[in-house]
Amino acid sequence: MVFAYDTELTLQHAVALMNSAEGFGDDTDEQLPTVAALVAHLDAWEWSGGRPRTRAELDDVHALRPRLRELWSRDVEGLVDGVNELLAEHRALPRLVRHDDLDWHIHATEDDDPIAKRMAVEAAMAIIDLIRAGETERLRVCAADDCGDAVIDLSKNRSRRYCDGTCANKAHVAAYRARQQSD
Repeated sequence: MVFAYDTELTLQHAVALMNSAEGFGDDTDEQLPTVAALVAHLDAWEWSGGRPRTRAELDDVHALRPRLRELWSRDVEGLVDGVNELLAEHRALPRLVRHDDLDWHIHATEDDDPIAKRMAVEAAMAIIDLIRAGETERLRVCAADDCGDAVIDLSKNRSRRYCDGTCANKAHVAAYRARQQSD
C-alpha cells in the first residue's frame, strides 16, 4: 500500500523522534539535549511553522516520545483510543494547506502552536491513515533482541524487521556465521 507523502514523512519522523531519546538509536545518547538541537532537528526534517525557544518546549517534546512509543505498541482498538485522546487533548482542527514543495495536505494545528502539540497531532493524523487502511501492523519495534527502537515498515511487502541502525547488518552477519558453522 502506498500512503500519501505527508503520512509517510510524518510516520518516519515519529520513528526518528522516538529513537532520538537516550537509550535508543545507534547513538544511545540523548539526541535532542538542547533547544538548538531540537531546532536543528526540525530544520533537517523541514517542519513548517514556528520554532521552539524555551527549555519547557523541549521538555514537552521529550515527554511526547514515550507517549508515542507506548502508542506504537497498542492493538488497533488501543491505537484508536490513543489517537482520539491526542486529537481531543490538543483540540485538533484539520484543514488543507499547501506550502514549500508540498502539494495539498492536512494540518490539524496552527503553525505557531507549540511544537510538541504539532508533533503529537501530526503523528495521530498519520496513524489514522494506517488504521483506516488496516495497516497498523506496520508500526513495529526492531526485531533485534538487544534493540527497542521503533520501526515503521513502509515496504510494499511488509518485510521490514529492523531499525535504521546496524541491527539488520548484525543479524545478517550472525545468520551467515551460523550457516558457515553448520556446514
